Amino acid sequence: MKNPLNSIIDNIFGINLAVRAGEKVLVITDGFNEEITKTVRLIAERGRRFTPRISYIGYSPSGCHGAEPPEDVWTEAFGENACTGLKKAGLLNPLLSKTVTGEGIKDAGRIISGYKEEAADVVIAVSHFSTSHTRFRDFLTGICRARYASMPLFDEKMLSGPMRVDWNEMMEMTHRTADIVNKYERLEMKTPNGTFITLRRGGRKARCDTGILTDPGSFGNLPAGEVYFAPLEGSAEGRLVLEWAPTRRLEEPVTLYVGNGIVEEVEGNEPYAEYLREKLSERDDNRNIAEFGIGTNNSASRPDNILESEKISGTVHVAVGDNSSFGGRVSAPLHQDFVFFSPTVTLFSGEDNGTAVLLNNGRWSSGR
Repeated sequence: MKNPLNSIIDNIFGINLAVRAGEKVLVITDGFNEEITKTVRLIAERGRRFTPRISYIGYSPSGCHGAEPPEDVWTEAFGENACTGLKKAGLLNPLLSKTVTGEGIKDAGRIISGYKEEAADVVIAVSHFSTSHTRFRDFLTGICRARYASMPLFDEKMLSGPMRVDWNEMMEMTHRTADIVNKYERLEMKTPNGTFITLRRGGRKARCDTGILTDPGSFGNLPAGEVYFAPLEGSAEGRLVLEWAPTRRLEEPVTLYVGNGIVEEVEGNEPYAEYLREKLSERDDNRNIAEFGIGTNNSASRPDNILESEKISGTVHVAVGDNSSFGGRVSAPLHQDFVFFSPTVTLFSGEDNGTAVLLNNGRWSSGR
């Protein structure tokens, strides 16, 4: 019997990534649960209709979003020669632990560049823990010019939900929203539950995640649909009242108090509050307010899965931790998003003090 989801999976290869015959495609998963593994195998199987050079590799879950995949995944993605070169230079282990900085990152990039022709052309990362904010992904897209689809927390239900969006319509909406954000320097967001935060863009460009990953070096989530940027470090002030963890509604709200661009205090008795205190105490960089994003996918609806909920049209998400892969200066082994519903987002100009309301209680401004 024909699987009704086959056509949606085929769109990943044909529309989202435009895979061509003969291209090297790598499908990876952390095998967090049987459902993820089943979905990944189905995706890899359908991919062979587009190219015979498709490989599948699994690895043990890292335990948090933003951690680097293990060595064997790097070898499969970049090739044995590149990874041997990184080992000889004493750089591979520091890369995997996210402790390499400055000249070390540049040296690693030069080594990988020397063997970029051996790297994967396309990577589809269907995992529980996100690989989006990693050097692995950054080197693949930035140096090797691979197209990279990141699908953390993915489950099969998304194939019949947000993955059925009108891609062209969403792409136009997302670019239109980014154009507006990029005209303003400061941003204020508040929600009915008491969230209030201000931050600055610092001249950093708001980027678009449209799901159309056809250009060399393209990177984004599937499902897609957001405008996002890395706020200027040190600029965020306010409080974030969380009602949802990545995959469940919290038993009671958890509040993050933000000052000087970092989370200074976590308040709440919910078990998730203790988890956050532990993760944020592991490394100062984990406290960084790393991302501000706005959802633009009108086919997304589930609040209990962060990959989908952050794409819901009219929501806002704010992340802590790593932002080094999309314009920021903080490298950390953590990137955790939090979604906020019914936000009011006001934009302020740095030149003439002009303002614009982008979202009012979760509804798009008519002037958008």
